[in-house]
Amino acid sequence: MEENPARQVQDGRFPRLSICFQADADLNFDIVKAVRKQEPAIDLASASDAGLQGVGDPDILERAALENRVLVSHDRRTMPEHFRLRLAAGKSSPGVLVVAQGVAIGDAVDAIILIWSASQDEEWRNQIHHLPSLARHVFTR
Repeated sequence: MEENPARQVQDGRFPRLSICFQADADLNFDIVKAVRKQEPAIDLASASDAGLQGVGDPDILERAALENRVLVSHDRRTMPEHFRLRLAAGKSSPGVLVVAQGVAIGDAVDAIILIWSASQDEEWRNQIHHLPSLARHVFTR
């Protein structure tokens, strides 16, 4: 696949496409602030930025998919089931990261920064992982 010359940086290299994230309305905003402070280059949209307050899980997953953003949420009760139903319906997802409610903010921030810095967006597609452990749920279509 040929790279788009318009995307070249000055030294002639092509930049790696970074993972973009979308915070769910239930994600502790302190995590969003800390990620933005520690690594300003990360594209992490808050729920407020995206107008997601009061929006249901299926619509949040759809919005994240349309914008090619990995969803970051504390919702381990309903989000995994909505994610499973989305995949079962033949739809795809950039991925979901479920952050444990009681995890230290620094541990969640470190995990998000590690994911952003050491992987590419396609590695998370159609997968749901739990942070900070990165344990993965596998759903078949």
